[in-house]
Amino acid sequence: MSNQENEDREVRERIASLIQATEGSRVTVTNEELQTLTAAASRLDQMLKAAADADVQALKNAAARLDQLLSKIGTGKDVSTDLKRRGYGEGTDKSGEL
Repeated sequence: MSNQENEDREVRERIASLIQATEGSRVTVTNEELQTLTAAASRLDQMLKAAADADVQALKNAAARLDQLLSKIGTGKDVSTDLKRRGYGEGTDKSGEL
């Protein structure tokens, strides 16, 4: 048996033992607790969606700015003042934030 097969077998055995260990320790949840957990899960989903939407919007904005800069560079315009004005000069990290 190869080393990879031995590792796979060990992982399968570990997963099986963890499943068996958790099956014996199941906890009964009341309807009230279930409703509380469901509401919390719903709020967490909303927060994650809002964060993802914000990330998408930030990426779209960055792509638009990059497109403008590349367009100016393509026409031979100097973009150094645009970069300095946006704060991509000294005193910023690589992401352009202070």
